[in-house]
Amino acid sequence: MAFIKTIPAKTASGEVLDMYRHQEAHWGYVPNYSKVFSHRPEALSRWGRLLAEIRRPMDDRRFELVTFVVARELRHSSCSLAHGRMLADILGDDAVVAIAQGKTTDVVTEAERAMMQYARDIARGADKITSGQVEALKTVHGFSDAEVFDIAAVAAGRCFLTKILDALGCEPDVGFMSMNDELRHVLSVGRPISHKAPEYCAA
Repeated sequence: MAFIKTIPAKTASGEVLDMYRHQEAHWGYVPNYSKVFSHRPEALSRWGRLLAEIRRPMDDRRFELVTFVVARELRHSSCSLAHGRMLADILGDDAVVAIAQGKTTDVVTEAERAMMQYARDIARGADKITSGQVEALKTVHGFSDAEVFDIAAVAAGRCFLTKILDALGCEPDVGFMSMNDELRHVLSVGRPISHKAPEYCAA
């Protein structure tokens, strides 16, 4: 339940209904985060286009690693759960649990560990990032200038979305309750999962 009144899926019309239907086609229901945007559906649409563009140069593994650690650093349960689940499909549950707990896992390379720390530091306080840290990403770990930009853009973009959702009280969807218990527990770092039944668009 959000802190603001949102438009119910069954009574939505126009652009809001279009947004809900698009989200339902992807998730199987209307997710809570989309309802937060019900008063400004174009904002979610434009965010989606920006996200698609900033993630385009990245493969799924790199995108999910950056997104996941930023979501955890910001203590945002919805994105931690969603992207932790997607990352588990790539690396396995044990690796995701290890990353979430700050433990070392051989599944992740040294370069990826440096990348994830850079992403965490962006979320924690981008004004504290140093030129030396960025230089090490390039000279020690082999990232290009363009790749460093991509990491920063994905990390900053996740900050934008999570701050909006948490500021408006958006809870993770009840569908996350079907996840493996250990993984769900480790990935729930902020607001608790909602127990409210999911909404669907009117037929």
